[in-house]
Amino acid sequence: RPSTISTSSHFLSLPSLLLKVVCLVARCLEYLIKLEHQNPIGKGIAPLKWRTNHITMERVLPEAARAGIEKMIEFAYSFEPLFAPTVVLVPAFVKDSVGSLAQTTGQDVETLEYLLGMLICYPLGLIMLSLPHGKVKHLFSFILGAFLLQFTIGIQWIHQFISSMVVYFMFLVLPAKTSKTLVPVFMMIYMSAGHLHRQYTNYLGWDMDFTGAQMVLTMKLYSLAYNLYDGELIKKGKEDRAAKKCADVAVTSLPGIIEYLGYTFCFATVLAGPAYEYKFYANACDGSLLYDKSGKPKGKIPSQVWPTLRPLLGSILCLGIFVVGSGMFPLLNPSDPQNADPILLGEEMMAKPVYRRYAYSWLALFFIRFKYYFAWMNAEGANNIWYAGFEGFDAKGEPKGWQISNNIDVIRFETAPNLKTLTAAWNKKTANWLAKYVYIRTGGSLFATYGMSAFWHGFYPGYYIFFLSVPIISFCERLGRKKLTPRFENGRLYTIVCWLATSVIVQYMIQPFQLLAFDWAVANWKNYYFAGHIACVVFYLVVSIMPTPKKKGA
Repeated sequence: RPSTISTSSHFLSLPSLLLKVVCLVARCLEYLIKLEHQNPIGKGIAPLKWRTNHITMERVLPEAARAGIEKMIEFAYSFEPLFAPTVVLVPAFVKDSVGSLAQTTGQDVETLEYLLGMLICYPLGLIMLSLPHGKVKHLFSFILGAFLLQFTIGIQWIHQFISSMVVYFMFLVLPAKTSKTLVPVFMMIYMSAGHLHRQYTNYLGWDMDFTGAQMVLTMKLYSLAYNLYDGELIKKGKEDRAAKKCADVAVTSLPGIIEYLGYTFCFATVLAGPAYEYKFYANACDGSLLYDKSGKPKGKIPSQVWPTLRPLLGSILCLGIFVVGSGMFPLLNPSDPQNADPILLGEEMMAKPVYRRYAYSWLALFFIRFKYYFAWMNAEGANNIWYAGFEGFDAKGEPKGWQISNNIDVIRFETAPNLKTLTAAWNKKTANWLAKYVYIRTGGSLFATYGMSAFWHGFYPGYYIFFLSVPIISFCERLGRKKLTPRFENGRLYTIVCWLATSVIVQYMIQPFQLLAFDWAVANWKNYYFAGHIACVVFYLVVSIMPTPKKKGA
């Protein structure tokens, strides 16, 4: 895991230096991309109708740059007549029925569509299970994935299709050595353009658009580019260290177009992931996961009922906790989350003692996480129902488990005694992508890994403030593991203290990730007197001068 990278003693003064760098970078990003709240454009490609705050715009971008950006957006929107006819998979009466249901229940249409899209994956999974192995499964996966995208984001589904086809063309014409660089670059640029467009037209908005699905697709195609490169090296007997580590997911030949689109648009992963490698998807579709070449089972095929019901029921529980808890402890202002100051910075909250303010923020963030738990656990069950989440059999014919589509370990995350355990339990497939295709491909660079994670999420300053602050915790944790853990090993009290310290400091550091804006993030930390950063620096300096315990038996 990226959080386990070892560092040398010359990083002694790095935490304080890093904090200055973080603030400088975030401030620069804020000046480059922060715009006043705009009217959301919506899910369709529509004429430019946003409002601009000219004082803010002139402070951030020169007039020529603004004009250029708006011309580029207008150019992109001019393709609406061309792509509008592609939205053919969702009958009009379905959209009308969902709109009526949303009005009756008082729910937001986009949220309801997304929720229904997630739940529809279960009956679709039953159909997928009953289909014969081979191209039929791939074709079904592609068509139903496209249906879900058109159902939830409308015409914007075309972004996934265009970027997928461009990448497939690159795979066809470019050597694997070249495509493993150019494909990730293209996908990151395409996704970044979506992030920047969203921030330009709907700053601090949380409306549904194509960027969420594009983030999942970026991980898939980024990984596939390296899988094909590793497969080529292995075929030639020239595999490097990274290829050897990723040999189990290497792909030796380019998939056919139907198989490829079935993977990129897979209905069970297209909305919320998880973005596991192509080989796992292909094995589930062609039958090689469960049967040998003669058609005989590789072992006793386990029932998928409980591996499907467990995450489904868990996701429903998490959804209920999120709705109730976030209503009681909102982080942003419910009346106007884009413009009004967050609850954490409101006058009523600021009148309370610092410990009560922090306790409120801890609870607010705790309940926000259940939104992610719902999405990931729901997707896990939707994959397990047709065995896509099954790991297969070992050499003795015994089932390995169901971890392929598992993206979160809620209990392990909430009780993590250190950052290493915490990051290993959260968003596992994104961590897998960062570890296999960023971390080990950059020689074990911690900053490249966390930097890529921030870049992948978007360009709000809050992301960079958080991800560039995480190494501070990592440095302290590694130092503590080296100098303190041997002294208190197997101590229950020490474990409790570690869990409490991890929870308190991570909850402090992660608040900018949800607040997004630079001024909100810094003002929030200022209200805590930057206590988390100061505590990390003091801990690092004090523990650094402690003698390192001798190893047992030395």
